[in-house]
Amino acid sequence: MTIWLGTPSVDGLAGVAATLAEWQAGASEVQLHPGDLGWFWRFGAERTAAATRVWQRDGGMVAIGLLDEPDLLRLAIAPDALEDDELAQQLVEDLVDPDRGVLIEGRVYVESPTGARVKDLLAKDGWIADEPWTPLRRDLAAPVEECGLAIEVIGPENAPVRTAVQRASFDGSTFTDERWHAMAAGAPYADARCLVGRDAHGEPVAAVTVWSAGPGRPGLLEPMGVDRDHRGNGYGQAITLAAAAMLRELGSSSAVVCTPSFNVGAVATYRAAGFEALPETRDQVRDS
Repeated sequence: MTIWLGTPSVDGLAGVAATLAEWQAGASEVQLHPGDLGWFWRFGAERTAAATRVWQRDGGMVAIGLLDEPDLLRLAIAPDALEDDELAQQLVEDLVDPDRGVLIEGRVYVESPTGARVKDLLAKDGWIADEPWTPLRRDLAAPVEECGLAIEVIGPENAPVRTAVQRASFDGSTFTDERWHAMAAGAPYADARCLVGRDAHGEPVAAVTVWSAGPGRPGLLEPMGVDRDHRGNGYGQAITLAAAAMLRELGSSSAVVCTPSFNVGAVATYRAAGFEALPETRDQVRDS
């Protein structure tokens, strides 16, 4: 059957997010989540649609890609098509040829699920492994312990608190109130929550956004940050616990997060909050 590559319309993005959510069910590996699409949505629906690629066969989606940057494609594959040779070959052909409208020329990166056939084919084509990332997961079958912070669920009226903590947590962050509202207007945010943690003096010190993929499926933390002026007090662990508790309240089966392996502080924070590190993953990179 012919595999069709395209870019969704703005109206089609909700369907893409719903399909990504379905693919999380029972997945043994962490892969592109509807929350990743939702976080990108802060740039607006039009830009999100333009950065999304879908591969369809027989009327159904079999792969979905998000161009986090023009040189970085994050790829999700339908669980029953991970080892599909036809799909993998088509993906490689589309990824290596800039005229297909996926990746640009020059040095580019692809993130794909562990165990996907496309990884093998890209490696045979000369793509090499990049720096390692550590995915982490916490099971949510049991209640989550108290976090020790006063937790505020963010709505439109207090969005400036959330965006301010984000900018205070990440150098170069461009997360403005306008971008929060754009993100909150996206389809994935219907199953998401933004949380801000306040210390004993009422100061906002940490923030996180959590994304549910629906009851019984893994939920995602993206992003989590601690105000640089309040680090070293355990607030990262605390807001991560609050995030896990919220995802459990939303019906998620587990909470997942992924961070560069070199960020040992972040890995330690998530582990302290009850997350277990999964086998490291690596993007694949083509030098030219």
